[in-house]
Amino acid sequence: MSDTVERPVPKQLAVRETTIPGMVLIDLPLHGDNRGWFKENWQREKMMSLGLPDFGPVQNNISFNDKRGATRGIHAEPWDKYVSVATGSIFGAWVDLREGPSFGTVFTAEIGPDTAIFVPRGVGNSYQTLEDDTAYVYLVNDHWSPNAAYTFLNLEDETVAIEWPIPLAESERSAKDLTHPRLADVSPFKPLRTLVIGANGQLGRAIREALPDADFADRSRIDLTKPETLDAVSWSEYDTVINAAAYTAVDKAETSGGRAACWDSNVTGLSHLASVAREHRITLVHVSSDYVFDGSGSLPWTETDAPAPLGVYGHTKAAGEAVVGQVPRHFILRTSWVIGDGDNFVRTMSSLAGRGVDPSVVQDQIGRLTFTADIAAGIMHLLSVRPEYGIYNLTSGGPHVSWAEIARRVFEITGHDPGRVTGVSTAEYFAGKHAAPRPLNSRLSLEKIAATGFVPRDADDALRDYLQDATQD
Repeated sequence: MSDTVERPVPKQLAVRETTIPGMVLIDLPLHGDNRGWFKENWQREKMMSLGLPDFGPVQNNISFNDKRGATRGIHAEPWDKYVSVATGSIFGAWVDLREGPSFGTVFTAEIGPDTAIFVPRGVGNSYQTLEDDTAYVYLVNDHWSPNAAYTFLNLEDETVAIEWPIPLAESERSAKDLTHPRLADVSPFKPLRTLVIGANGQLGRAIREALPDADFADRSRIDLTKPETLDAVSWSEYDTVINAAAYTAVDKAETSGGRAACWDSNVTGLSHLASVAREHRITLVHVSSDYVFDGSGSLPWTETDAPAPLGVYGHTKAAGEAVVGQVPRHFILRTSWVIGDGDNFVRTMSSLAGRGVDPSVVQDQIGRLTFTADIAAGIMHLLSVRPEYGIYNLTSGGPHVSWAEIARRVFEITGHDPGRVTGVSTAEYFAGKHAAPRPLNSRLSLEKIAATGFVPRDADDALRDYLQDATQD
């Protein structure tokens, strides 16, 4: 007679959707023999391949319950949870307490050792033990803190009307759980926010128009050259950071003092921000420049072309790209010839035209204007669509032109003779001046971002709109 105990065929590892957005059940295979069973409770590579997020657990907790009927909850916490059972079984009840259309949605399930559940931040978690000696195990992706903000719901709430297997009157509950509010009195759990660094710069102001609900930090609050200002931020409140701060004085960067300041902001300070983004699983959006290229040739630069910067500013932007590229969730936007709110080339040409000054403008640098409103729109698009992370060229649309051609268009649009603009070479314009080297070819291909569904405005149309708005200021 055999002493082998026949075991049921284990489940296949699989993920099942629930009624609550973002919350999924996971079927876990149990591998057993006459000694007991074994399971891979959390296996990052396999579970990510099935669609679970790479939520980055940092703490493992176990709740042991002596008796059948122990009931805990309903608690919504500021972190994601991966819940499983080591021994025994539970009746789990989850209520979506996040702000939004799914607020109040309920999901229930019985869970034993062969099932787990991923519970997103802000979804209320509760359970009732169905057996003595039940061990409830959960991974979380933030360290517990006494200052963490929770949202609670009463286990007896009549609106969600959870059908507990063991009547609550017969269950073991804590005194605190008895006092939690009903659904009508619950303040919904706020979603994670977007933080914009460099809020007072020309790009920061454009992003404020496109994303008014974001949290905007100027340099007095967050200065990338001062790591202590990053340490003071409660990063658990954010899932996205847009870095609109940078050192952009390209000519001053060629001086000894400017070189140090440029590297401090664009590389060293940025590396601190990138470390924060990696640690807290934040999506980092960073703006780079055509200055990462040497400007050779006449073909548009693509995202896969190797950087070869000419000057200090270009070197810091290329180094910054390498730093941000180490953040798992990142979007790098390469732009050229940025025009926004404040002093810039277009405003200067408009002023010269109106004052009767006939300028000499370089005609051998070729590229496109990039209006900050288009950068902001492109950022919003990428954050909404969430294509593959990486580098994307982003300028305004239309043909590539020279600075001299843009100057003539400014004169023409503002009602002045474009013939007053004289085209000169870069070498002639900067002769005898201390200036950073400029790439002559600043053409950037837009094919990659266009493939995601984003088509920026034609630069000439944007120029007309910009000049019209400027005359009304």
